Amino acid sequence: MSTTDASTPVRPLPARRKGAALSFLRKLAAAGGLHVLLTLLALSLVLPFAWMVLTSLTPLDEVGGDNWIPSKFLLENYKDVFGARGIMFGRWYWNSVFVATAVTFFQVLTSSLAAFSFSRLRWKGRDKVFLLYLGTMMLPGLVMMIPNYQIMTRLGLVDTYAGLIVTASFSAFGTFLLRQFMMTIPSSLDEAAEIDGASKWAVFWEVILPLSRPGLIALTIFTFIGNLRSFFWPLVMMKSAHRYTLPIGFLFFDSSYGMQIGLLMAAVTMFVVPMAVVFIFLQKQLVRGIQLGAVKG
Repeated sequence: MSTTDASTPVRPLPARRKGAALSFLRKLAAAGGLHVLLTLLALSLVLPFAWMVLTSLTPLDEVGGDNWIPSKFLLENYKDVFGARGIMFGRWYWNSVFVATAVTFFQVLTSSLAAFSFSRLRWKGRDKVFLLYLGTMMLPGLVMMIPNYQIMTRLGLVDTYAGLIVTASFSAFGTFLLRQFMMTIPSSLDEAAEIDGASKWAVFWEVILPLSRPGLIALTIFTFIGNLRSFFWPLVMMKSAHRYTLPIGFLFFDSSYGMQIGLLMAAVTMFVVPMAVVFIFLQKQLVRGIQLGAVKG
């Protein structure tokens, strides 16, 4: 005869297993809620971009309607941007890229030199000077605009590319970012290079700068994109239409015939897409440069 009775009740699940199951369900619900929140946030960021691209392909008489999808995709908007009366899209685009490239080059150069001095060299008052330089980040840009404009006027640099480039060639933020990154590099590398007879410049150029590549890439992306879309300072400095940057040129799409939304969105799309592509391809280096720069303060 079997010792196990068929009528024996099933033993209840132990309390420990119940607790583990409830903990798993809580984690699953939290992860699901987080994914839903991130999805909604992503959609809120993507929808304006999608509207911009679709509007750039929409005929003028359909712009502003209830339907986002045009009845006919109009590629002529992109062609008309280059031939519209009073619109020098190619010239303005070149001006923006030229100024942003020049500013990026000089800002990365000056920031890396200053960061090397503040992080690797020993001199009296170094940390106090760095804090003073860092304090300039607290000053609003509008506060500095009037004195900068007066200086540019006295130097005769108003309505010149040099006036836009010189004032943006120095950055306290760039110096701070690269300094924090360079401080993560072991000082033993400097000592080894100096024992081999390397000068301070050789240590900077051949040792520290190559190892700071992620930080340099991050600063390059920040600086280039920030200056490419700069609006207010070029608006104040530039007087000649052929020297305008593209963000100022967008104002010309509002003509006496009304706002040319289709052409404007086509121009904005051609302006934004290259920046988005650059960010997508370099986002790993950007994140790595920021993370490594934040390791040591």
